[in-house]
Amino acid sequence: MNYTESSPLAGSTAIGFTPELAIGLIIPTTLQLHMILLRGMLAIGCSLYIVWATLYRCALDVMVWNAVFLSVNTLHLSYLLYKKRPVKIEKELNGIYRRLFEPLRVPPDLFRRLTGQFCMIQTLKKGQTYAIEDKTSVDDRLSILLKGKMKVSYRGHFLHNIYPCAFIDSPEFRSTQMHKGEKFQVTIVADDNCRFLCWSRERLTYFLESEPFLYEIFRYLIGKDITNKLYSLNDPTLNDKKAKKLEHQLSLCTQISMLEMRNSIASSSDSEDGLHQFLRGPSSVSSLRKLSQN
Repeated sequence: MNYTESSPLAGSTAIGFTPELAIGLIIPTTLQLHMILLRGMLAIGCSLYIVWATLYRCALDVMVWNAVFLSVNTLHLSYLLYKKRPVKIEKELNGIYRRLFEPLRVPPDLFRRLTGQFCMIQTLKKGQTYAIEDKTSVDDRLSILLKGKMKVSYRGHFLHNIYPCAFIDSPEFRSTQMHKGEKFQVTIVADDNCRFLCWSRERLTYFLESEPFLYEIFRYLIGKDITNKLYSLNDPTLNDKKAKKLEHQLSLCTQISMLEMRNSIASSSDSEDGLHQFLRGPSSVSSLRKLSQN
């Protein structure tokens, strides 16, 4: 026993235990992988303490305590590494994630949960309708266009196009947060063969209530999409490239219910002249200002 306590090897080994623990504790929290490094260094330190306590000190209590600490650190390290694993997003949904959700720092695993449980990818052939004015209910779904192009019209008059990575019925989604049982005020027709991601409105609402961060992301994306659609009404030639340039601009128009705007078209545009007058730039801007003041 005296030889073991005075062994130079035991002394040198005991001195070598503390640096791993000290390094793990002084890792700055601003480092992205600081928790993984901390758990890794603590696990190494506990392992060395177990070896030292077993072979040189024969201290059962030290060995047991460090075995417990090693187990805890190893489990937490495994969990952290599992969370950092690369999450594969379906190729068809990758464009939506890269353009809409990744710039807002939505984690891939959260996006996968959003698109993997209560939504589906649907197809419309050219000429088929997504919604018919005054007939289709707005309470059932929310969709994002993945591929193709859709045309929005009111009483046969063209309003604007919908391009990939844009919401199809964002105005109706915003309006139904206050009013239930509404009908589409426009007709939406597939101008090409289209594929779109479709959520169940009710299940999506419940999911967003449990994810406050994602709820705020959706509020922002819906508002921005409505803004782009309002710009499209002022400029019917607005295409996908122009829409990208407008994405960074926020407008007070995002606070206006698109359904109210479409209803204003219906009430003030019984004739073709009234509709064309609304679609002109200056008059439409003044109309939007009046709505925002109300």
